[in-house]
Amino acid sequence: MSGRQHRETEIARRIRAKGLAVGRTSAQIAEEIHEACTGPFGTTRIKAHRLSYGIALADVIEQVRALFERDAKPQPGIGETLLSAYESGLKRPGPEYLHYLCTVYRVEPVALGYDAPCICGHGHRMPGIVTTETKERPPPPPERELLMQPVESDPATEEDENVLRRTLLTLLNTDGNGSVPLDGPVLGACEGIKRRLDETLVSSTVSAAMLDQWEEATVSFGRQYTTTAPLRLLCDVLLELSAVRAAMSRRQPIDLQERLCRMAAQLSGLSGMIMINLGDHRLARSFFRTGRTAADETGDRALRAWITARESLVPLYFGDAREALSLAKKSRDMAGSMPCPAQAMAPVVEARALAMLSGGESKKEVVDQAKRALARARNAFSHMKPDEKEDVAFGYTERQLYFYQGDVLTKLGQTIEAEVVLDQALGKYDDHIFDQTLIRLDQAHCRLIDGDVKEAVTVATNALSLITDDYLTDFIVRPALRLEQAIIAVDPNAPGLEDFKALVRRRAKPGLKGVDK
Repeated sequence: MSGRQHRETEIARRIRAKGLAVGRTSAQIAEEIHEACTGPFGTTRIKAHRLSYGIALADVIEQVRALFERDAKPQPGIGETLLSAYESGLKRPGPEYLHYLCTVYRVEPVALGYDAPCICGHGHRMPGIVTTETKERPPPPPERELLMQPVESDPATEEDENVLRRTLLTLLNTDGNGSVPLDGPVLGACEGIKRRLDETLVSSTVSAAMLDQWEEATVSFGRQYTTTAPLRLLCDVLLELSAVRAAMSRRQPIDLQERLCRMAAQLSGLSGMIMINLGDHRLARSFFRTGRTAADETGDRALRAWITARESLVPLYFGDAREALSLAKKSRDMAGSMPCPAQAMAPVVEARALAMLSGGESKKEVVDQAKRALARARNAFSHMKPDEKEDVAFGYTERQLYFYQGDVLTKLGQTIEAEVVLDQALGKYDDHIFDQTLIRLDQAHCRLIDGDVKEAVTVATNALSLITDDYLTDFIVRPALRLEQAIIAVDPNAPGLEDFKALVRRRAKPGLKGVDK
């Protein structure tokens, strides 16, 4: 049971208890439950009657089947899924099922939210009354099973989607290498879609087949994360997120709602990761917060921990190591002892934040603390599911673990261990030049710490010469500039330093690929 469903049931239970205490009928209690719960939970009248009796879906089904048996009719095909669809408003009961539901709840169709008269032609106030009179009855109304209406779109949503589509078309027409800036209209469209998702989350139908397709698309976007240009991928992700938001704008059964919230959380988190790559930390943080709101609706601790761990990268990359450390610990606490990607990722972020806070000073206390965090990460990684170890976006891979262990050890000045781990990481990233460059910059930093300035410059220069301008993003430039300053502090006239400076200051182009964070 989700958090929202649990709250709805708790409120209905209290109303029922108070109503019974003062002698109210079940019908009166149902009306009170509907009045109290329809706003926050979208509780229908037919569901309010079941809650007023304090019974489960299975209990209602058994009563309907018993009535069919009493009337010498074949066993009905109604089950919990169909009754849940009635209660959510996805479907409307046919004339026969409506008659028996009215008999179970001892009310007329209008009390259950249906205007048409019952086919039996008499009241349902008393249970078990089935007339045998022969009299003219109007023909039963036709079955109406599908109430799903097309989700209406508003002009603002359409315009935001059109901005993203135009941007996507431009990127497609230039094979993803065109100069498409992350300008005001694109940022406005991103913000607009995210804001309307926020609005939908605090209020909230769609076929299971459509949900399956969206879930497959979400997984596919995660696989494309390190191989597709960020702006191109962002357009695809946000268009999918907009479709999910439109489905969430109408009430749906609890199980479908939870799946939609999960997708909204994953797509929002992925959008935040892409925004980090594009250098917009404000929107990145905003998307992660929206993702947390969606994840909270699922009650899935592992998903909430993943969102928080990903959010911790924003302050880590944009200068606030203390906040990154705090968010990483919060993610670790959320994950608890449950094997999940965040249980491995959060300690790595902790270690990276500790290394940044150390300022390059190898204090034993800090080194020990960071190494303990890395040990926790390795242990957690060994307990992760195989598919999570292959998922670069929603899981945590072995190469990510090696990469950032090496980065932490480098920043702590533990060059001997760092060199071994970085060599292993470099071999695992043989298909990803972006991260190979970051690893080689860490190797150059190790050489510098060991006092070999010339070799440090050579390794760093070779690293930047192997990548094209398309990969010269802020993620490459910032560590390269830090390394440059460290080299200058040791030897401002180091051989080859000017060539390295020139490579760092090449003009970067937009539409760049993401880092394997």
